[in-house]
Amino acid sequence: MDYNQIFRERTKNFSILVIKSLSSLPYSDDVSIIRKQIIRSSTSVAANYRAVSRARSEKEKFAKLCIVVEEIDETQLWLEIIEELEYLSPEKMIHLKSECEELVKVMTKYKFRLSQF
Repeated sequence: MDYNQIFRERTKNFSILVIKSLSSLPYSDDVSIIRKQIIRSSTSVAANYRAVSRARSEKEKFAKLCIVVEEIDETQLWLEIIEELEYLSPEKMIHLKSECEELVKVMTKYKFRLSQF
């Protein structure tokens, strides 16, 4: 089983889910700021995870993975804000938050393991 490919797809699919979920929000200044930030952070997770899989050294891999962890944590913050502002339905939030939480756990553990080498 190629976990690298699984998480390349999973992080990309998470980004797509975030974008699709936010597309239904009305356009206003405050919503646009939040939409822009969460789309930026969630797509950065996917892009930087792809870079992890193509790293030329263990140091580069670790550095990129640190960015992935930082960006997925930021995405989690934006999801919390969206939830507290009640911009999305609880049904949509459950899936987004669940997937984000799983990615936080996996990427954090992966980062920790790489730091041991």
